[in-house]
Amino acid sequence: MIEKKKISISKSTEKKKINISKTQRITLVGIFSALAAVLMYLEIPFFFAPPEAYKLDFSEVPVLIASFLLGPIEGIITEVLKILIKLIIKPTSTAFVGEFANLAVGITFVLPASVIYKIKKTRKSAVIGMGTGTLVMTIAGCFINAFILLPAFAYLFGGVPVSEIIKLGTAVNPAITDMFTFIVLAVVPVNILKGVLVSLVVFFIYKPITKGIRTIIKTD
Repeated sequence: MIEKKKISISKSTEKKKINISKTQRITLVGIFSALAAVLMYLEIPFFFAPPEAYKLDFSEVPVLIASFLLGPIEGIITEVLKILIKLIIKPTSTAFVGEFANLAVGITFVLPASVIYKIKKTRKSAVIGMGTGTLVMTIAGCFINAFILLPAFAYLFGGVPVSEIIKLGTAVNPAITDMFTFIVLAVVPVNILKGVLVSLVVFFIYKPITKGIRTIIKTD
């Protein structure tokens, strides 16, 4: 019995330690980047935030899977390629402001999550990583919106004051009256909800997807 257990443990460990070659890594990064770029077009408006600027997409799902499977650096590369592929398919309509915001917020989410998961590859570590990533993304999103995104959108709307952009939030939620309430009642919930939903999807599909990938790599 003991020998059988040792054999099964060694086999499971061997499966986890299957090496992914450089060529396979490049291929996987390309596939995940393309999937993420396509998912950027499947957007769902938030009912509590201005739909002109804030919509939910699941493009971070392939990016996060790539980050967990291949590592933080590959995750960042996937995030960057996602934006570049999207721009090739469809040019920017926001003078690159929206793409920059998506890139910056995406990196602040997947980087902490993948670094924590890389230290210890367990489900608990993955959950802690995704929770940390959601928190970091939410905090970073507040500063990115307050100091970059909202002023940039105000400029794109013809140089109007930022207060005019905030009025778009007021139209959705009357409690939004200034920059602080805009951030607290619109930006913070947007990032928390996105982080939670993306994390849930990855939590349930990561194992079967990576199992299939590892099987293909092993039999290749």
